[in-house]
Amino acid sequence: MTLELELQTLWAALVFYVLAGTVAIFGVVLQRKPERTVLGLLLAGLALQTLSIAFRWDRLGHGPYITMYEILLSNIWSLLTVYVIAYWRIPQIRATAAVVMPILFVMMGWLLMTSPNAGHLPATYHTVWLFIHIGFGKIFLGTVLVAVGISGIILLRQSRYGAGRFTRMPNDDRLDELSFRFMAIGLIFDTLMLIAGAIWAQDAWGRYWNWDPLETWAFLTWLFVAFSLHARFTYKTTPRTGALMVLGVFVLAFLTFFGVPFISPSPHKGAV
Repeated sequence: MTLELELQTLWAALVFYVLAGTVAIFGVVLQRKPERTVLGLLLAGLALQTLSIAFRWDRLGHGPYITMYEILLSNIWSLLTVYVIAYWRIPQIRATAAVVMPILFVMMGWLLMTSPNAGHLPATYHTVWLFIHIGFGKIFLGTVLVAVGISGIILLRQSRYGAGRFTRMPNDDRLDELSFRFMAIGLIFDTLMLIAGAIWAQDAWGRYWNWDPLETWAFLTWLFVAFSLHARFTYKTTPRTGALMVLGVFVLAFLTFFGVPFISPSPHKGAV
């Protein structure tokens, strides 16, 4: 497989994603329900991106988890996979595509500005625990993204721009409950990610935990997720407060996943 074929397939996938997001946004603005169209476009994009990732994997001999390009590529795929499953199974949240897709558009733009050249595969990456660790992390971030979409609707409803545009969706209390159900799932997978990462670290570097920058930020993210759930159930926070906490978790998780590994001199950085 060639890099040109891989990139052509990726571009086709991104076109379908942009179409899906555009249709979703216009559906909200025009008070229409284009859910089937949006779902079909997302599935077509996922199928093409899966092919692009498979072409790259076959060409390089390893998965997309070394360079920033590969991390963005695989995370766009995993985030959309989790979101599409939620979109398909929970009709009440389908209008959230108008919130979720613009977030992913930013990641797609970042991806296209990043070099697709191959990176160096460290010897420490030759372990099944790497796949387990990464997989749990991707599910965690995907569930938080779904919660962000729901929280975005709660906040938009309270603005003059979004008032009256989401009347077909459940009330804010119900949306708040759905959002924190996804956050609870996220906490489970975030915990599993940390455990699997510690096991991998023992294999790779002979220690389970060393408080390097990425480990510290990952633990802070876990604490913030746990705090947001604790605050909601203990202090009965309002839907607006809950939505703001969810957005805070996503921002912190995003910085942990896409910022710290590439500015830190720790063993987690790109190639070791």
